Amino acid sequence: MLYYLFQYIENEFHLTGASVFQFITFRSALAFILSLLISTIYGKRIINYLQKQQVGESIRDLGLEGQVQKAGTPTMGGVIIILATLIPVLLLAKLENIYIIILLITTVWMGLIGFADDYIKVFKKDKQGLKGIFKVVGQVGLGLIVGSMLYFHPDVVIKEQLPVKQQIVQQDGKKKVFGDEHKSTKTTVPFFKNNELDYSNALSFLGDDYQKYAWLIFIPIVIFIVTAISNGANLTDGIDGLAAGSSAIMVVALAVFAWVSGNIIFADYLDVMYIPKSGEMTVFILAFAGALIGFLWYNTYPAQVFMGDTGSLTIGGIIAVIAIAIRKELLLPILAGIFVAENFSVVLQVGYFKYTKKKYGEGRRIFKMSPLHHHYQKLNYHESKIVTRFWIVGILLAVFTIVTLKLR
Repeated sequence: MLYYLFQYIENEFHLTGASVFQFITFRSALAFILSLLISTIYGKRIINYLQKQQVGESIRDLGLEGQVQKAGTPTMGGVIIILATLIPVLLLAKLENIYIIILLITTVWMGLIGFADDYIKVFKKDKQGLKGIFKVVGQVGLGLIVGSMLYFHPDVVIKEQLPVKQQIVQQDGKKKVFGDEHKSTKTTVPFFKNNELDYSNALSFLGDDYQKYAWLIFIPIVIFIVTAISNGANLTDGIDGLAAGSSAIMVVALAVFAWVSGNIIFADYLDVMYIPKSGEMTVFILAFAGALIGFLWYNTYPAQVFMGDTGSLTIGGIIAVIAIAIRKELLLPILAGIFVAENFSVVLQVGYFKYTKKKYGEGRRIFKMSPLHHHYQKLNYHESKIVTRFWIVGILLAVFTIVTLKLR
């Protein structure tokens, strides 16, 4: 809203300095600061309100040190993250931008699913919360919506560099490097020089018109990624500060990719896919990063509030959608390595337990407990040490992910 207000002021009154709101970098920095202030200043008020409403976490006894003391800690703190993200975005972003619209839908959609789960746990006294099938339906539904919008909306396009033979030397001696905007299901493959993969090529057996059916493979891929990453974030939210801190690291890395992908100069210099209008996502991403960091003020050990599924499902959904929108989803196994490891540890544990029970008559375990962070708790590592080391790994993964811009 402020973006449009200052645009009007500049056009009508030519006020000095009003044009600064046209710059994505300025609005992104302002969004980060504003979200950080909202989450830290108003976060405490929300926590106090949750305490008055007796929105306390009911803890299952898993035999972990310090677990019982956390009973009654306010949950649903993901509301802080959501509000601290949405308010700066609504104030500072171009709201007609298709990528901002998709991210707003993602935030509200996943927030409502997580809120429903937390509400059932807290107020209905059902520790299982929302049934798994309904969570999956919600995640699949979001994947379907996001995939359809990214595939069919006319504003979701890319510009590709022209082959040397087709480049035109202009009067000023410069070459026209990029071709016209066009729809595409291409994505970026890390570590390769000619690093683009077109999903539609998997349907080339259908004949010359195979590209018109590309949605048959693109949308299911989006659904899978959204479901996997949101579940990974949900599993990671098990000890104080782990999910929020790890997510903040990933989000900052995604901000770099979004800004580069939406800037034709840097996209050309770094030889990455140029995605028109995607740079606007930087405003949303940095607002989201500020909200996560501000939330950590109250969520680090010992936590004054838990994010609950309201926060964790939303975080995972947003990270997945950002990565897909900037065509960097194949980097998620590296960037979101913490989420992937948590997910994989559960799959391995359950699979191995069932296999050994069938073969030997008793179930055996790979880890002392899954998800992975509980394994280290069982080894008597303190929560703070586990979280800090996971953050360090997350930073290394984020740096390595950014380095892939040139590491080919």
